[in-house]
Amino acid sequence: MAQAAGLLDQDQFSCAICLDLLKDPVAIPCGHSFCMGCINSCWDREDHTGVYSCPQCRETFAPRPILRKNTMLAEVVEKLKKTGLQAAPPAHCYAGPGDVACDVCTGRKRKAVKSCLMCLASYCETHIKLHNELNPGRKHKLIDASGSLQEKICSHHDKLLEIYCRTDQQCICYLCTIEDHRGHDTVSVATEGAEKKKQLGATQCKFQQRIQEREKELQDLRQAVQSLKCSAQAAVEDSERIFTELIHSIEGRRSEVKELIRDQEKVAVSRAEGLLERLEQEIAELRRRDAELEHLSHTEDHIHFLQSSKSLFDPPGPGDLPSITSNPHISFETVRKCVSELKERLEDVCKEEMSKISQAGQAVSTYGCFTETGEPSEARATAADVEACPLCMKPLKKQRLICTHAFCSACLERSVERLGLHCPVCLNALIVVGDQPKGQMTWGRWSAFLCITYNIASGIQTEAHPNPGKPFTGIQTKAYLPDTREGKEVLKLLQTAFDQKLVFTVAATDEAVDRVDFGDIPIQMTGISAECLDSYRK
Repeated sequence: MAQAAGLLDQDQFSCAICLDLLKDPVAIPCGHSFCMGCINSCWDREDHTGVYSCPQCRETFAPRPILRKNTMLAEVVEKLKKTGLQAAPPAHCYAGPGDVACDVCTGRKRKAVKSCLMCLASYCETHIKLHNELNPGRKHKLIDASGSLQEKICSHHDKLLEIYCRTDQQCICYLCTIEDHRGHDTVSVATEGAEKKKQLGATQCKFQQRIQEREKELQDLRQAVQSLKCSAQAAVEDSERIFTELIHSIEGRRSEVKELIRDQEKVAVSRAEGLLERLEQEIAELRRRDAELEHLSHTEDHIHFLQSSKSLFDPPGPGDLPSITSNPHISFETVRKCVSELKERLEDVCKEEMSKISQAGQAVSTYGCFTETGEPSEARATAADVEACPLCMKPLKKQRLICTHAFCSACLERSVERLGLHCPVCLNALIVVGDQPKGQMTWGRWSAFLCITYNIASGIQTEAHPNPGKPFTGIQTKAYLPDTREGKEVLKLLQTAFDQKLVFTVAATDEAVDRVDFGDIPIQMTGISAECLDSYRK
């Protein structure tokens, strides 16, 4: 039986479905054999068709064949297992595209699991055991399977690159150390690799931290985009509603003007119809008299003529035959002219308001203006370009941010509730800035105190100040804090407030020149004035 096993191919006893050694083998009518479980699973998927086929030759059967275990084939497989025939390896054990193949396998090569730097060969699980048996004591250097073993060999000496030259930053062999790299700083590849791995760990930590930061920025940006979409949709709906109301209002006024014209038309027409009736009556009366006069002119009875014509010769009385005048050029020109003037005025108002809306839209459009560093683009419009608050479109009651955008205080508070601590235009961090003129804040230690020196030179007021173009007087003053942990914390807060231009402001006075004064953060609340220093020390 052992001889027979040596003559048989393992594939002859493998299932064509699972590619493993046959388990409970069955033969179907076409003669091919499969594992009973495999062929049943295959045919179960074909139950809906009522036609069953062989997975190998594709011959079809109907109805479904009754399967019985092939006991003889099962006994042969069991005996062959005992005499040395091993089950064929699963398909995933063989090398495929991108895998490192075993250099020893013949025929279909298996995946290599290890590579030897001494033999410059790769081995599968079976042949690596043989390699280790032939080379006991682990004299050969084994690494994970690699398809580029030649790159680990010195191109000049055909020796293993087992030394690292720190001077030239490259891997070399031991012969290179006595030739081109003599006297260089060299260590083993393992030592340098361990050192580099430590550095790699630190670098990896930085990468992970950067990834977290970028993911946070990505999340913030997505939230900003979503907020922008919601805000834009709300603005569109509000604009549609407002314009619809405006159109309805104009249509109402149009109906009123139309009704007014029709009412005046009815009054004028009614009056004209009365006049027409009276004119028609007058004409009829005149024609009647004319006819009578014509009849009397032909009579020869002079007595009758004189008696009848007396009343005919008298002209109609003022009540009977009124004098009527009409204006052939009567029209509604005045009304038409007024409507035309209204149209022109509305167009002028629309142009003016659309200009404001356009400027506000330019400011809002900076939501999407970001550079690759995440900072707002310098080319975008700022809130300072808009005469009204970008949120409510009303005259600004300025609350200016460090990003230069300005809003009404109430609008900014509502924006914080919806967007958080971000500018509602550029989404930068919400940092309020004041109108403090340019100056310097320095500090030093004096005795047991921290001495703060403020120096703001005189100058000309800008648009952010009460009287633009008017001079102001600067300020030079000092304040003191105790040189303690709490004092240093207050110093940091003061420096932040000074950088945000909140400590000082320009105060309007009745004098010819305004002056710099303390702003919303009085220095008396955070520091100790020079005048109080002596009493404080006591």
